[in-house]
Amino acid sequence: MHNMFIALVLAGLSAGALAKLPAPSDEAKAKAAEAAAKTAHTAKADAYLLCKSQDKVAAHVQKTNKSKAGKPVATAPCADPGKFVYTPPDAAPVAAAPGAAPAAAAPVASAKKS
Repeated sequence: MHNMFIALVLAGLSAGALAKLPAPSDEAKAKAAEAAAKTAHTAKADAYLLCKSQDKVAAHVQKTNKSKAGKPVATAPCADPGKFVYTPPDAAPVAAAPGAAPAAAAPVASAKKS
């Protein structure tokens, strides 16, 4: 009986943890996007290092086991991802907006002359 009471109290307290959280702010969304981009870049960098080490091991095996090793298999070259550079997605549309405004203003000016 005592255990059931404790279970009911814990179930009631956990219901508060299931409450809906407020929507994240723009800053939180930007940080999350940057963290996701950095994680993706880290995965690419890790894959590049793995590829290089596999190539090194394969070259060593080909060199040392000439009689046992078969023909080397052609693989795609390792692609270096470079340094991590993050550009927010909001920066690109802001740069394009000033260029679009004069094009929209030209038809209005020609319509007023008529």
